[in-house]
Amino acid sequence: MKGKAVPETTSSVSDSLRAGNRVVAFGIAAIVVILLGAAVFLFVSLPDANAFNARVERLFVENNDLTTAAEIKLLEILAQSGTSFSEVLASYRSVIFVLLLFSTALLVASLVFLVTIVTLNRRISAIQRSGIQVSSMLISREARAVYINDMEFQLTEAAIETLSVLAEARLDDEVMTGVQIEAVISGRSEADCEEAAGATRVKRLRDALGNQLVSELLVKTVARRGYMLAVGKDAIRMI
Repeated sequence: MKGKAVPETTSSVSDSLRAGNRVVAFGIAAIVVILLGAAVFLFVSLPDANAFNARVERLFVENNDLTTAAEIKLLEILAQSGTSFSEVLASYRSVIFVLLLFSTALLVASLVFLVTIVTLNRRISAIQRSGIQVSSMLISREARAVYINDMEFQLTEAAIETLSVLAEARLDDEVMTGVQIEAVISGRSEADCEEAAGATRVKRLRDALGNQLVSELLVKTVARRGYMLAVGKDAIRMI
């Protein structure tokens, strides 16, 4: 692991976080402005709740000659209809307002979740490019355990042997193929070993380490060359 890669990755992640925060802020502002404009348009477009009552009142004023009981009853019915219409229209306004609030909350939450997912994906990609920052790795053959940054991982005997071989190769700045790993552990010549056998040992080591992301980044696969530990030589100790 090269020492100068960490600040660049940290800067990249920080820039991504700042960019994500700006996107969230602008997105929320845009959503609020758009929905506010839609709310104003809807409320302005809705007819006046008292428009019907005003028409009925106008009928009363302009038609003083309506004196029979049937005519007066008709005007009363119209007045009651106008009151019901104004109440329904007022309830519609309340429903529209509540729906706009819910839609605003859903859109803002969706934007935040989307930006969060994108930011996490960028951070994971940055980690994958730079590898894991391991400040210390202590391999104990006797205890069949490895201590990575003070975290203990219990391993099987086969897994600890594979890790020890990879650690020794890392101390020598070497990349080992599956054939070489199998030859060192089994004590046979490379001509009698198969690449698949060494690859199986590496897979079992990764499985023993548990976390897929950690194991894949800790034990790197170098294309067309083999396997190596993504750990600085000064961080490795074996007892």
